[in-house]
Amino acid sequence: MIALNDALRPEHLLPKIERMWELSAAKIRAIEKAYPARAGAPVFTIHGRYTARGWTEWTQGFQYGSAILQYDATGERDFLELGRRKTVDVMAPHVTHVGVHDHGFNNVSTYGALRRLMIEGRIEANPRELEFYELALKCSGAIQARRWTDIGAPVGDDAGYIYSFNGAHSLFADAIRSLRSLALGHLLGHVLMNEQDRRISLLERLVRHAETTATYGVYYGEGRDAYDVRGRVAHESIFNTTNGSYRCPSTQQGYSPFSTWTRGLAWVMLGYAEELEFLGMVPDGELGRFGGRSEVEEMMLRPARATCDFYVENTPTDGIPYWDTGAPGLAKLGDYLGRPADPFNDCEPVDSSAAAIAAQGLLRLGHLLGDEGRRYWQAGLTTLDTLLGEPYLSADAAHQGLLLHSVYHRPNGWDHVPPGRKVPSGESGMWGDYHLREAAVYLGRIIHGGPYYAFFGPKLR
Repeated sequence: MIALNDALRPEHLLPKIERMWELSAAKIRAIEKAYPARAGAPVFTIHGRYTARGWTEWTQGFQYGSAILQYDATGERDFLELGRRKTVDVMAPHVTHVGVHDHGFNNVSTYGALRRLMIEGRIEANPRELEFYELALKCSGAIQARRWTDIGAPVGDDAGYIYSFNGAHSLFADAIRSLRSLALGHLLGHVLMNEQDRRISLLERLVRHAETTATYGVYYGEGRDAYDVRGRVAHESIFNTTNGSYRCPSTQQGYSPFSTWTRGLAWVMLGYAEELEFLGMVPDGELGRFGGRSEVEEMMLRPARATCDFYVENTPTDGIPYWDTGAPGLAKLGDYLGRPADPFNDCEPVDSSAAAIAAQGLLRLGHLLGDEGRRYWQAGLTTLDTLLGEPYLSADAAHQGLLLHSVYHRPNGWDHVPPGRKVPSGESGMWGDYHLREAAVYLGRIIHGGPYYAFFGPKLR
């Protein structure tokens, strides 16, 4: 269980955050200089150097989004220009990519970040440039919403979900954060146009996907199956596409359908927290068709609370989880939840990238709930405090990664195992590096009293 330090304050992390940005700058420049553009999106490091791994191109937005975050935090203009140039030159195919559930990763991290900085006044106003970013985001939201499976009852007559790259039968926990693309499209007044000019609301598909994930992807300790523990998350939920019925939990990157892959858990924690913030931008009248604001907020708060509670209670004391809560080697580690995680053990790897994502989810939910969410806020600070120090923050100039001890796909054996070791350690993933930077931007703005960092820009309510 995470050991909460009630005395820890955001400003206590400032020296670590400032050091991280110094290290981050060199990492971004090194990747841009050494990584060949023709190699595809960089995914994870091997011997400290980024390499591609063909599965889906889901990390390129994190690569160039990292440069934009670096500018956001430091004001270093060359990073803004890098992020701008690469967004224009490289990211367009991601806007119209019909084969993935990753639009909230790739496009919101680039086009969305540049739009946000412009409407915040952090970069010079340019109406035509802003229109370009917003058109890309409208298209991205509609394309993502089009990747849809209807399931109907018992969730509701209009129920359904954005399906994963596995096919129409597959709902991934990860996709909860891709709802950001639908959210931005809706805020920009866009809809998905379908056959016979049918107008499909992006807000409706966002709410329906969130509802389906909350119903089937998250557990609440209500006896759904023999492994129903409150807050546990199924990486994948499988449906019969003929009649829309739910069939079973599954997983691609976790240990089993009945254990919790911790990065999937983290995506759900952060995804619901951000969408709850987004609801503050939506007028009450637009939520009436879904039962009203209180009903929609409660639908999202329930899984947000449950998953954040599960993370706090099933993670070692320093806030860094092992890659799956049911990984078989954990039994050999003894009381692993009663001490800090050990990234150098020979039984099971930790996943620092899950911690980076979860830390932001904990902080956002804690901020949203105020005094009631203090437990989550302190857990987020504790986790980020750990990630910003050794042995997780990479100070080695020869290592292109920023956040060490990240795991991508343990079951497939894709992660590098150092010589003489039995499990992966010492390497980085582009998504982990990005989310450490994003959490640092988030907390940095809290510390300095800047505008609240939200993917959609300044809050209206």
